[in-house]
Amino acid sequence: MIGILNKAAASMLAFALLAGGCPALARAQSAGSAAAAVPASPEVSQTWQMLDYLATDYAGAVHDGHVVSASEYAEMREFAATVRQRLAQLPPRPGSPALQAQAAQLVQLIDAKAATADVARQAHGLADALLAAYPVPTAPAHLPDLARGAAMYQQTCAACHGATGQGNGPAAAALEPPPIDFTDRTRADQRSVLSLYEAISQGVKGTAMTAYAEQLSVDDRWSLAYYVGSLAYAHRAGEGVRAWKDNALAHQRLGNLEELSRARVADLSPALGEQQARAILGYLRAYPHALPKSRSGLALAREKLAASLIAWQQGNHDEAERLALSAYLDGVEPVEPQLDARNAALRSQLETAMGVYRTAVASGGADVVANQQAADALLQRAQAVLAGGSADAASAFLGAWTILVREGLEALLVVVALLAFLRKAERPAMLRYVHAGWSLALLAGLATWAVASYAVAISGAGRELTEGLSSLFAAAVLLCVGLWMHRKSVGGRWQAYLKAKMAATLDRSAWFLFGLAFLSVYREVFETILFYVAMWNEGPRMWLLGGIGTGALTLVAIAWLLLRTSRRLPLGKFFSASSALIALLAVVLTGKGIAALQEAGWIGVHVAPLPRIELLGIYPTWQSISAQAVVALVLAAGYAVNLRRVPG
Repeated sequence: MIGILNKAAASMLAFALLAGGCPALARAQSAGSAAAAVPASPEVSQTWQMLDYLATDYAGAVHDGHVVSASEYAEMREFAATVRQRLAQLPPRPGSPALQAQAAQLVQLIDAKAATADVARQAHGLADALLAAYPVPTAPAHLPDLARGAAMYQQTCAACHGATGQGNGPAAAALEPPPIDFTDRTRADQRSVLSLYEAISQGVKGTAMTAYAEQLSVDDRWSLAYYVGSLAYAHRAGEGVRAWKDNALAHQRLGNLEELSRARVADLSPALGEQQARAILGYLRAYPHALPKSRSGLALAREKLAASLIAWQQGNHDEAERLALSAYLDGVEPVEPQLDARNAALRSQLETAMGVYRTAVASGGADVVANQQAADALLQRAQAVLAGGSADAASAFLGAWTILVREGLEALLVVVALLAFLRKAERPAMLRYVHAGWSLALLAGLATWAVASYAVAISGAGRELTEGLSSLFAAAVLLCVGLWMHRKSVGGRWQAYLKAKMAATLDRSAWFLFGLAFLSVYREVFETILFYVAMWNEGPRMWLLGGIGTGALTLVAIAWLLLRTSRRLPLGKFFSASSALIALLAVVLTGKGIAALQEAGWIGVHVAPLPRIELLGIYPTWQSISAQAVVALVLAAGYAVNLRRVPG
């Protein structure tokens, strides 16, 4: 079954990984889709560039409410009016009226000779809103090659901008306006790499800067833009390394190439401080490979979540659903163990929020944007938590202990109930089937993990589907067993049953006992191993091993206590207690099975106003609670029928 599930999941994963590089690339992968049918408009890129240029150069036109350059001020007014006109000509979108209102406000600010900071804030805000409504590529598909960017700079830019970017090249004296000084930090603080990429691609109106879209490839233009963007901060690389390391807030704001390409020092300074913002941004522009590798983990999740929203806004709901599911399975699920060890409450909130967003996309609800923003905010918090260095000793120990006890307790209860039952029935020869079942389950879990790690690489969907389906199957088996044990526990029926049928029934059920013990343990082993493998890289490992050892001792103590207690119970009470325990486990596993299928995208998520108690299989969704309620009703009805049949 895993192989079949993996094959389907692998196809989805391949599409998702191919589409995950940047939002524009994500849209381009689905041939014939609505996203692919709407090409990126040059008008959008040019309008964005005008807004970015206006935000940067307005300071040269107006100062303290007075015009300091009439020609520059006239150009700013012209640009603002052109932006408003172009926005009116773009294809209508749900956010078009808001864009028009923002453009009108920008015109009013410039006419009123407003403060530079206010105009820059309005222009940048409008530029961001424009890209949200009309997505275009805003980041390279691959890591830029800074060495190639430096070589291209000397070939195509140094004659005007100078060998070191100071605007003093041999041809500079004859140019009006003069070439930009790329080492001017005040100006560079207002510019993003995307700003430079657009200028390289389209040129700058009214200057000697021509467009290089035809002469240079997309990758070359991005490499050149990153190199130029690093010139103002080149001397701060060493400081940047230190500032970037373990800076949770910086990792939160600069988690991937898209965020780095659109980042400006001016935007980061309020949160990081100007000096740190310059050091970190200069370092990452010069060494973009220092970003999280291969857009993995939560950075990947955020990219896919953003791409999903874009696809939904463009009417491609199937792609939006695929990307939303991939955001969780390929971005969040692999790092859940680390996040669970650091902040379990945040992990559960994130898991629910991602499910709510997937359901909103699938149902076409009006709250898709709000749900996406809520999930992204939690992803940013999770990034900050995981970026805060390695796990400390206490969190490693408690995380390891909690995982083993939480994941192992349900399996332990089933196995102990089977062992206690066989001992009460005086069938010691059958114990070996139960012991063989849980022992082989441990080995099978290790073997599955080894195969998955080195050969197959089981996807997140495969893991969740396997856990969900096996949980529901085990719940169904336990439901039947619980009703059967309750029937034998009332009216003295257990005595007649043991005398007449126990031997024959147990002989026929030997492999059933083996299968139930195997299934109950196997479904927990594989996931537990994955948790520990992920935590092993977090450290400290000695405390992790201590937590595992202590968890194992805790489970042994619980098993000993349960077996000892069961020996003292009369057989009738034992049947009653066992039937109640197994019925409870059936309800718990039903909730966990539904939750796993929700994470795999098979079932939607509608939040219920209930607490989340994973140990009891209680999740705050109507789907899981409803399924548990159905199981509880079946149990109640079965118990009522059993009691009614008792002779008066």
